[in-house]
Amino acid sequence: MAGVPWEESGLKQEIWAGSRRGFLKSLSGTALVLTLEDVLHLSRPAWGQAPVGGQAPAAGMSRPTYEAEAKAAPGGLKSAIAGTPLGLSFVDVAKESGLKATTIFGGEHKNRYLLETTGCGVAFYDYDQDDWLDIFLVNGWRLEGFPKGEEPMSYLFKNNRDGTFTDVSAKSGITRTGWGQGCCVGDYNNDGWNDLFISYYGQNALYRNKGDGTFEDVTKAAGLWQDRLRWNSGCAFLDYDKDGHLDLFVGNYIDFDLKTAPLPEDAGCAYKGITVACGPPGLEGGKNILYHNNGNGTFTDVSEKAGMYTTIGTYALSVAVGDLDGDGWPDIYVANDSTAATFYQNQKDGTFKDQAIEAGIAYSPDGKPQAGMGVSIGDFNRDGLLDIVKTNFAGDTDSLFLNLGDGTFEDHTYLSGLGINTRLLGWGVGFLDMDNDGWLDIMVSNGHVYPEVDGTHVDASYAENKYLYRNLRNGQFEDVTKVAGAGITDAAKARGCAFGDYDNDGDVDVVVNCVNAGPQLLRCDQVDAAKARSWIKIRTVGTKSNRTGIGTQLRVTAKVDAKADKPMMQLEEVRSGGSYYSQNDFRVHFGLDQAKKVDSVELRWPSGTVDVLKDLDVNKLYVIQEGGKILKAEALTGWKKKT
Repeated sequence: MAGVPWEESGLKQEIWAGSRRGFLKSLSGTALVLTLEDVLHLSRPAWGQAPVGGQAPAAGMSRPTYEAEAKAAPGGLKSAIAGTPLGLSFVDVAKESGLKATTIFGGEHKNRYLLETTGCGVAFYDYDQDDWLDIFLVNGWRLEGFPKGEEPMSYLFKNNRDGTFTDVSAKSGITRTGWGQGCCVGDYNNDGWNDLFISYYGQNALYRNKGDGTFEDVTKAAGLWQDRLRWNSGCAFLDYDKDGHLDLFVGNYIDFDLKTAPLPEDAGCAYKGITVACGPPGLEGGKNILYHNNGNGTFTDVSEKAGMYTTIGTYALSVAVGDLDGDGWPDIYVANDSTAATFYQNQKDGTFKDQAIEAGIAYSPDGKPQAGMGVSIGDFNRDGLLDIVKTNFAGDTDSLFLNLGDGTFEDHTYLSGLGINTRLLGWGVGFLDMDNDGWLDIMVSNGHVYPEVDGTHVDASYAENKYLYRNLRNGQFEDVTKVAGAGITDAAKARGCAFGDYDNDGDVDVVVNCVNAGPQLLRCDQVDAAKARSWIKIRTVGTKSNRTGIGTQLRVTAKVDAKADKPMMQLEEVRSGGSYYSQNDFRVHFGLDQAKKVDSVELRWPSGTVDVLKDLDVNKLYVIQEGGKILKAEALTGWKKKT
């Protein structure tokens, strides 16, 4: 973060130069005519970087990815829906909902060390299995410490099903304190209750859900106690060997010791002339950890033999898991700070191989490392392939990688329209279908890393607004930030954010963990035509597979209207972790536009079992057990909101 996000890489510059020449040559041999707006989308901003081309831009631009009826008119971002009313608004209801909490993290106005900058994650976590989302907020620490009895603990809020939450932190048993970082959820012991893992600078914590509203710290008993100080970061449960037991991946940021870490004034660390905390360039990067679940409530560290150590990238922050190469096995993508991203491709034999460079998702389009923060996975163009969005440092764009289906990706950032924003600093991020039209939109939570920028000449503030991008259904996005409500436009010192329908009204809400401030709870309020759009939610229960169903791939098909030639198809997976240090709702949400029925839901479980259910009702939550049994089919109507 504190380093230059676009530092030079000679080898990758050569590679980029070759692909750029090939791109320009390919254009010269075609009848493609670019408008001025097209050229701007293919070019870097004014600071002089090279134009974007991706792995195979000419092929990517002509790819028949999108449905014919949704193609844009000539001339850049024009489409049938661009500029039309959004039909929804995000409202911050944290205070009225009872989320009375303050996340403590580092100094409020000045940070001496990088440790004070990363902030914490958050989870939409249904810990009591009533299908109403509760909220877990990771908390942090300060350099000077706290008097005994006043240490800040993490918060667990129970959903009261009436728009409010009750603080149940004290009686929950989740009592670990310290420099909290990320969180992820999964039923590691297959007892039917989802458990909670929290990463720390220091000792991590695994809390076993006892099923009665309380938790037991089983970190040592489970074999997760670490023998040295680590800066643990993003995490995710996954069943990488498909044996029915959830394993655990934990990213590591920096091998950092306060006793030896440089002070900014001594090392001359600066950001645009302002003295700031040092790092990470020049500091020793941490090694990521993979724990194998032994099936008896314990884990074994298999990091080295699994290939976690032999990667180019380091300085791991966030992690996302998904079957990125379409071979039926979970892969791991890691957003790294100030260096190449890491793509751990599952080799199906208990090992992983970093294929980020080969896949085209290690660097920026011009071959430079980026300061990656958050990451999300989703099929934004509905071609049946999982794509990647990653947030980066201020002065850079965020990244959008389009899956080409052959093991490689194309950098689609500028072609998609996301390249128009470079000023803010992104953290939490998610693909979400905010308007239930069946196309994934993108939300980014922003906040500067240095509190010292406030009141200076720098064109930035510590608290920043969010970005919201509407999917134009043609491979492009429209920045609708300014018309999306105060929940989006109000400035916040955001870090982790999670996505889920906390009020069970059929749309996706957002919870945000901020630094040295209270959280945000962004309720999505649908208005106008969006009210009539349908949806379906699916929660998975494994039998042969892990009980949570993590890694299950879902394909939903539904006809938007009776006259449609073919139904629309959507793909998603059940996953742990993601965004920035956070955990989303396990209930997979699909917007269905005007569909009156779901033609089919196909579930491909990690065990290899395939279930297909047909003719399901819209606007319902389905709880589906491996084997095809419907355990619950419940209409969700939310509660009446006060206006």
